[in-house]
Amino acid sequence: MSDQEQPQIYLITPPEFELDQFQDRLAATLDAHEVACLRLALATHDEDRIARAADACREIAHARDVAIVIDSHIALAERMGLDGVHLLDGARSVRKARKALGADAIIGAFCAQSRHEGLGAGEAGADYVAFGPAGANTLGDGAQVETELFQWWSEVIEIPVVAEGALDAALIAQLAPITDFFGIGDEIWGHDDPAAALGDLIRAMG
Repeated sequence: MSDQEQPQIYLITPPEFELDQFQDRLAATLDAHEVACLRLALATHDEDRIARAADACREIAHARDVAIVIDSHIALAERMGLDGVHLLDGARSVRKARKALGADAIIGAFCAQSRHEGLGAGEAGADYVAFGPAGANTLGDGAQVETELFQWWSEVIEIPVVAEGALDAALIAQLAPITDFFGIGDEIWGHDDPAAALGDLIRAMG
């Protein structure tokens, strides 16, 4: 873990949203809290929809000096002027993404619950590694990251680590000393006031 007092917020968009409505909610949330990075994580494969969302979210993020990355789409990241890409296949595409986007791009890798994938992604040149889901969940086989993985990573590895997935205030309080970023998305977007919901989670860091 770096010398910062508490982890930074790594904001994740919902997998589905109406752009006209989401823009205002995103802007209000970024205005209310300090956010290190925004990740566009749309589930759709419609490239036109993704591009329109990327364009709008980039303007909102960059106006507030917030970096923006996109799930998986290396070519779109470059074309839309985004800051980088978040890879969902562990270490496998890190070198390819770095070659395509260059040394200055942010390249992160989601490594599920695998220390081995995380180490591989770091060796391949990832700027950060994300593990998740951090909390109890009903996705897939219900697997979640052991707290010990974050503990070990924070003590041994210098590459920043993101805890994401099924976070709540209690889990955030527990993981705050041993993670660099909290990836927060679904935890707040279902609320009428996402900015207020994010504030509650930030306060849980202590």
